[in-house]
Amino acid sequence: MSVPNASGYFRTSYARDMALLDTRAQRVAAGVFLVLALALPIVDAPFLLDLANQVLLAVIGSVALMLVNGVAGQISLGHAGLLAAGAFTTGILVREAHAPFWVTLPAAALVGALIGLIFGLPSLRLRGLYLAVSTLALHFVVIYLGNEYESRRGYSTGVVIDPPSLWGVALTAPRAWYYVLFVSALAALLLGVNLLRAKTGRAWRAIQGREAVAEALGINVPGYKVLAFTVSSTLTAVAGALFSYYRGFVSAEAFSLFLTIQYVAMVIIGGMGSMLGAVLGAVFVTLFPYLIEWLMAILPTPAAWATSVFAVNYAAFGLMMILFLLYEPQGLVGIWRRIQNYFLLWPFQQRPRGG
Repeated sequence: MSVPNASGYFRTSYARDMALLDTRAQRVAAGVFLVLALALPIVDAPFLLDLANQVLLAVIGSVALMLVNGVAGQISLGHAGLLAAGAFTTGILVREAHAPFWVTLPAAALVGALIGLIFGLPSLRLRGLYLAVSTLALHFVVIYLGNEYESRRGYSTGVVIDPPSLWGVALTAPRAWYYVLFVSALAALLLGVNLLRAKTGRAWRAIQGREAVAEALGINVPGYKVLAFTVSSTLTAVAGALFSYYRGFVSAEAFSLFLTIQYVAMVIIGGMGSMLGAVLGAVFVTLFPYLIEWLMAILPTPAAWATSVFAVNYAAFGLMMILFLLYEPQGLVGIWRRIQNYFLLWPFQQRPRGG
């Protein structure tokens, strides 16, 4: 009989159980990853750095959506609208008040928290598809307000944002942005991990499992639902603010509904309810379009496909989501755990006996 999910390693104290890195192998792996990540900008490849920065921005948004969708079990389809809210808050403060980086970022977080609080209230009454539609309205409201601001101020090509300055140094080079975004993504990931390990995360998982049982256990279900939306919206708005600074402009066209679908795909493909899944999903979904373009360039494909790269990307993206939903519902993190368990149990793992 096989014994899955067993490593022979057992925690013997609460301190060991609560430690983020409680084994030597985990500490060594984290140290190697940190050294490699910090050394990546040494490579003089602007395209590679831009890809890395896109991934880091996606990680922040993916962690935020994982908290409300994958952990708390509340369906939200207003993610692109929240990104736009943070981006437009930054753009308006920079253009109208010449606010510095240390003002615009907290302001974007505050706006995100307020929107999350307002649009989290329907979750107390609505569930499932009805809740999804109510959060979808958030997207259209924010995009409408953004379009109105652009048209009234005459920004036909978007709101241009000057590069921010940190300690008197302007952030313009992708290498400098990489370190800023890496620290931001790492902070968002640590926040998500610690929320899941705390009372808040346990309450969210209980609500996701069954609300009636969670309420019977004494969990303040309405309060934790609203808290999930508020925390997620705050992180998402911060991601939108960083996105606007990194790109140097804000435009409502950049926050289409397809962007929300991409972030939902990050949660599904990465693995529901896991912070590691949020990271893996962000990496996969961000790099997938570039992988498709590369394959189209090296493989013999019909000439008509070359003029329809976006359509091919959309079709391949939809197909990949369907395949994961059908054949790998646990996402990339499920694949990683099976590989990990194989090496942990080898060579003692046995095949299950047939009936």
